[in-house]
Amino acid sequence: MSLVIDMEARNAVLCIRLKGELDHHASEELKNRASAAIENDGIKHIVLNLEELSFMDSSGLGVILGRYKQIKHNHGEMVVCAISPSVKRLFEMSGLFKIIKLELSEENALQRLGVA
Repeated sequence: MSLVIDMEARNAVLCIRLKGELDHHASEELKNRASAAIENDGIKHIVLNLEELSFMDSSGLGVILGRYKQIKHNHGEMVVCAISPSVKRLFEMSGLFKIIKLELSEENALQRLGVA
């Protein structure tokens, strides 16, 4: 299964919804599209909705960490929401939850960032 990337900008927040598998084949496209949106659309924060992400490998973690650094450079915040148990475990083992906040839903994540 491939990766479907849905991106929507709301004010200065980029909502990224991923469906399918985020592996080394799909990581480059996600990196390029998200980086371009951050640079070109005045994006300060990211909400990463992983509700329909069934698989992620280390290259996916790398892309997420890279976008986190890009957002932090703009003094922004990244929030992950609606994460599946298997992907959540990967985040926990990698230590990403020490720097990226977790919310139960996209609505909660947007409220946290003051956009909803």
